[in-house]
Formats: sequence, structure tokens, C-alpha cells
Amino acid sequence: MSALLLRLLWIVVLGLPLAAAAHPRNYTKEARLMGSHFTYTVVADNDTLGWNGLNAALAETRRIDRLMSFWDSTSQITQINRAAGRRPVVVDQEVYELIERTLRISALSGGAFDITFASADKIYTFDRQEHPLPAPAVRLAAVARINYRKVLLHPATHSVMLQDQGMRLNLAGVLQGYGIRRARQVLDRMGIKGGLLNGSGDILCWGRQADGSLWRVAIGDPDHPGSISSWVQVTDVAVVTAGNYEQYFTSGGKVYGHIINPSTGLPATGLRSVTIICPDVELADCLDEVVFVKGPVAGLAFINTLKNVDCTLITDDNRTLVSKNMQVKYYRNNAPTTGQNQPATRP
Repeated sequence: MSALLLRLLWIVVLGLPLAAAAHPRNYTKEARLMGSHFTYTVVADNDTLGWNGLNAALAETRRIDRLMSFWDSTSQITQINRAAGRRPVVVDQEVYELIERTLRISALSGGAFDITFASADKIYTFDRQEHPLPAPAVRLAAVARINYRKVLLHPATHSVMLQDQGMRLNLAGVLQGYGIRRARQVLDRMGIKGGLLNGSGDILCWGRQADGSLWRVAIGDPDHPGSISSWVQVTDVAVVTAGNYEQYFTSGGKVYGHIINPSTGLPATGLRSVTIICPDVELADCLDEVVFVKGPVAGLAFINTLKNVDCTLITDDNRTLVSKNMQVKYYRNNAPTTGQNQPATRP
């Protein structure tokens, strides 16, 4: 028996590889989805798995965008809005269940998160220009149409109805997180063991980078776009940030961001940036808006009542606040003290 044949026999018997195992590497692809910039990175042992995984993950997020976009004239959310006050609309199970989950967040937060906020959003233009605030009568008429309790669900038919005419749903506060969560499920089924999915600051990471290190997520400074004030090294967690310094207008020299307080119809004030860290990217995507609406003191107190959820925020007067278990690394000498009224940041 030749030496080569003998070696091949031992390979078969012992299960030894015919060649050295491929080294994992990071694969990255970008896309414009949901009106935002998405960057997906996965860790794979070969090009086929890496690129196929990225394409499948982005395709899943794109599917969800078409299905539930507020701006797509054919989406099921648009169909619900067109039928407001007139009739229920049968929707896909995943649409029904996502709306159902958002209503639970609304109840938990005392209405700080409300997907019917879109009933008031057309009274503002977030173009970074100076505008007068809408007249109180206009604002109050819009507020009268915001009420998550008037989203009527029919479990037997999987139908959704808005009780009053003029009401409108917009899942913008949760859709990026949901799209990322579904993309992760696609990658899990394909055998991808690690990755970082970033949808315009909504980040989900798991496993390790190709070199074995944890994922580093930067938290930036609203006063210095492109700069980093702090960061976290994490895995198997979501890091989600909302800020009021990209979509806003000014009135009387005061900045008004795009997150609406459902109880007043006014843009939420008091905070410039909120970063939530928790295992569920969909939940984190909702909670950053909850904190924005509640404000620094009540928002931080609310997060401190939740298990496995932490936050770091920057107030309008540039104080950094963190929840009781939050741990971040700071580039500058602006680290907060501990406690509920502490002076943090975003990518």
C-alpha cells in the first residue's frame, strides 16, 4: 500500500480533514433600507456562506420594509390607515403580532410609546429650519387622534382597525429593530455564528468577530458629529440609539426633535440622545423612544425598574446620565457618577 493511500485511509478512519480548516473572516455589506443606512456584518468560514448570508439578511429586512412601511402605498400599514374609522383590515400574522407587542409596550410605558403618533406628525416639518410651533388648536386636534387604545385587534381574523377616522399608524419606532431581529433569525438558520447588524444606530450583535474579539460599539457626541465620546464591548446584545440632532426644526432658537410626545402632540424635549442596551433589539428600539418622551428623570427611573435593560443618555444641557448597571468606557473626562440622577452618548 502506498504512503499516500495509507494517509488517505487514516484520514477517513480518524475523521481528519483533508486540508486545514478555513479561517473565519468578517463580511460586510451596506444598503439603503427603511429610509436609513444599514450595514450588516457577519462572520463566516467561506465566501459563499458569508455573502449569501448578507444577501439573505438584507432581503429579509427589505421584505419587512415593503410589508409594513408607513410610506409604501401598498403596505399593510397603509391599508390600515386608509380604512381608519370605517372597517378592519386583515393583515399577515407577523404584522398583527408586531402591532400587538407594541400595544403592550404602550400599556407598560403609560402611553409614552404609541404607534398612532403619526396622527400628529404632519403638523411638523423636521427640516433643520426655523418654524413657528403650530397653533394650540391645531396641535390639540391632532392629539385627539393619538390613542393606542383605539387600535382594535381581532384575533380570530388577524384584522386591525383604527377606531376613528383621521387616525394613522406608523411603526417607525420599532420597524428597524424588528427588521434586524428577523434578519438575525435568517442568519441563524443558515448557520452564521456571529455578526453585527446595524440599522442607522439600531445594533444587534452576537458571537465574536473573526479574530475572536468582542464587538465594539461606539457612542458618539451630538455636539461633535463623527466623534466618539464612549463605547461598549459587547456580544449577544442590542445597542440602540435615538437622537434629536438629525431630524429636527427650531422655533424661537429651541431645538425640537422628531420624536413626538403622544400626550401633548409636541416634540419630546429634555434629551438629545438615548442609548438602550438589552438582549432584544425590537424591545430596545421601542424603549429609546419611551425614555425620550418621559424625559431624563422619569425615563431613567423607568429603565431602572426593568430587568436586563440599561441606558445611557445625554440631556439638553449636556449632562450624561446612566442607569444603575450601565458600564461604558469614556474617551473624555466626562464619566458620570453612579445613581439615578447621573450625567452618556451615541454612535
